[in-house]
Amino acid sequence: MSIPYQVTAGVTALRRTPADDGAMDTQLLAGEMFHVECENRGWGFGKASLDDYQGWVDMTALSSLVLIPTHTVSVLRTYVYSAPDLKSAPICLISLNAKIPSGRRSGRFIEAQRMGWVFEGHLRPVGDPVELDWVWVAERFEHTPYLWGGKESLGLDCSGLIQSAMEAGGQLAPRDSGPQHQWVKAHWREVEIKPDFSGLRRGDLVFWPGHVGVMTDETHLLHANSVHMRTIKENLSRAVRRIAHHHAALRGIYRAPGADGK
Repeated sequence: MSIPYQVTAGVTALRRTPADDGAMDTQLLAGEMFHVECENRGWGFGKASLDDYQGWVDMTALSSLVLIPTHTVSVLRTYVYSAPDLKSAPICLISLNAKIPSGRRSGRFIEAQRMGWVFEGHLRPVGDPVELDWVWVAERFEHTPYLWGGKESLGLDCSGLIQSAMEAGGQLAPRDSGPQHQWVKAHWREVEIKPDFSGLRRGDLVFWPGHVGVMTDETHLLHANSVHMRTIKENLSRAVRRIAHHHAALRGIYRAPGADGK
């Protein structure tokens, strides 16, 4: 039987082993839920509610008192302050999609319960309209450092970029590129890959074995990658040649339902 916990740190790692140096497979953001099945020396093994990802989380980053989030962080990152004052000491940074159970209000600040105070202008009330263009959200991560397992504004990997941007647009995608590929194969339309890569559109998802990116227009791909060690926008044909040479051939391109009227 699992016990629900809530992340009360700005961000915490989900690791393969219960150790500080265990490989990080993904991250949990503030306010996310994690169901603990067992504990081992201060680490909890369980499953993330957002995407069912399993692993070990430092129990000091969790609280067993679960509060209902009222707001979501709508900017790439914002500070949690020690007081409702921009001159007060910052406690931590929280990133896009972090969940805030609000408490008191003071001026332009909202209390993030068990954490501190956040500028209200950087938050979106739960239930308010989401971002209409999730690719625009992804573009805001351009130049963000590459971080294996990351999904925060200070570092993220290829599938973390896609999952985070789509979540801000109101659509939940799987966490890793392999499951993301299987998900779009089941729900999106496969796009014909022409020799000159013509006919592509903004929002098309491009897959290689173990890698994913998104088209920002007919010719440019946005992806977090370990070659540049950051999120970069580059010509798709150039990326295809390089990745084929060093890693693997292009696996497929997919378009969301309704994106081209079909």
